[in-house]
Amino acid sequence: MRRRWPALWAMLAAVPAQAQSPADQSSDQDVLPRSVIEAWRPPTLTITRYTEDWSALADPAKRTGRWTAPFKYIPLGEADRWLSSGLELRARVESGQGQTASYWRAMPHADLHWGRLRAFVQGLANTAGGVAGGPAPVDRTGIDLLQAFVDYTVPLGTQASLRLEGGRQLVSLGSERLVGTRYGPNTPQPFDGTRALLDAGPYTASVFYLVPVVAGPRRLDDRRSRQKALWGLYATRWLGAGQKARIDAYAMAYHDRAASLQQAGLAGGTGEERRTTLGLRAAGQAGRLYWDGEAMVQRGHLAGRAIRAWSVALRAGRRFPALPMQPDLSVHADLASGDRAPGDGRVQGFNPLFPKGKYFGELSPFGPRNLIDVHPALVLSPLAGVKLGLSAMAYWRHSRGDGIYDVPGRQLHAADAGQGRFLGKQVEAVLSWQATPELTLTTSASHFVPGAFLVQAGAARPIDLFAGEAVFRF
Repeated sequence: MRRRWPALWAMLAAVPAQAQSPADQSSDQDVLPRSVIEAWRPPTLTITRYTEDWSALADPAKRTGRWTAPFKYIPLGEADRWLSSGLELRARVESGQGQTASYWRAMPHADLHWGRLRAFVQGLANTAGGVAGGPAPVDRTGIDLLQAFVDYTVPLGTQASLRLEGGRQLVSLGSERLVGTRYGPNTPQPFDGTRALLDAGPYTASVFYLVPVVAGPRRLDDRRSRQKALWGLYATRWLGAGQKARIDAYAMAYHDRAASLQQAGLAGGTGEERRTTLGLRAAGQAGRLYWDGEAMVQRGHLAGRAIRAWSVALRAGRRFPALPMQPDLSVHADLASGDRAPGDGRVQGFNPLFPKGKYFGELSPFGPRNLIDVHPALVLSPLAGVKLGLSAMAYWRHSRGDGIYDVPGRQLHAADAGQGRFLGKQVEAVLSWQATPELTLTTSASHFVPGAFLVQAGAARPIDLFAGEAVFRF
């Protein structure tokens, strides 16, 4: 996101569900319990919205009488012709380091089903105020088209289908460590492109070609990038009854015609980047236990230098439903490689491509580049509809030969800003209340204490962030 608090970035930087088909179950939210409360991720419905399936409301016996039902299923004559609609309204206030910023967002959508053909459109209107240095397009892009695509489903026997998609849409792959919706910031990250999604019983696969959409500062000026593109294959094997476990394998090719060399820990300027990512993920739950492990390897070239990068992410937890407040205890760990020596002709810094926006919680001071993170968390349910999440984070540089970066990939401090490896520690509390099926209220408080590297770099001031958010969605 755009720089929020002058003290924050002066310290860190020298430079500024509904029912779905398995093929659409791309987020870890669909398989695993929410062991960490993420205020940006609503607990009801879905983020992409087009994965929601309201066709069951064609049967009057399945209508509950909820006031939203007439908007979710509007018959258009034939049984396979219907329209669904919805709206999200979000208001968010953030305060810290003597600054207060506000963010407002509206995202209406319409979903037309006409036999095997479907057309989906979603608009975006947002604004922001009080942002340090003025709001960037990721904070305020005005009125724009967020999603607009069509798809056509081809039956392949009794238990298989192929869906062909084309247009602009939000895309979430797996854990969103590499391709996410950037839902937390005020302007999400859509892509222009095409996808073919195969659903064959326990197997699903997606072949895609995607070009990121770049948000502009004015109305109706969001345009597809002329610089970046991503294509590849993402496949999943669902395991067990109820599909409570999965194994994902994927291969992605990324092309950036003018990649920032500074993001790779090199001297300033740009160069062509071609990077291939191979990944394997295993996630699921068994009884009260759940897990999520992912390993990624990257190869390719950046400005004539060979890329040799990697990342590993682990998550494991256990629920205790019989205890008071039903505690959910988990631990997370992330490792992302950094460059060892900028002059050795190799690029060893990991590139997370298009990750989720708030990677390590409400206050994410670093992005997953040249980073080691350990993250224990506890979620309690003190009342019906109320969740309290408590978490702690500790951060280190993976390599002393590389600097540190924010989530979008901007370098905050170069490698020679200090000799230390420890970056800091953080605590965070998030309280969420599902007031009604449509309204979620969330408040959070975060505190970050700089470690040796930042102190040596002259950025020793702690960071505090307080936030309140209201989301109305149907």
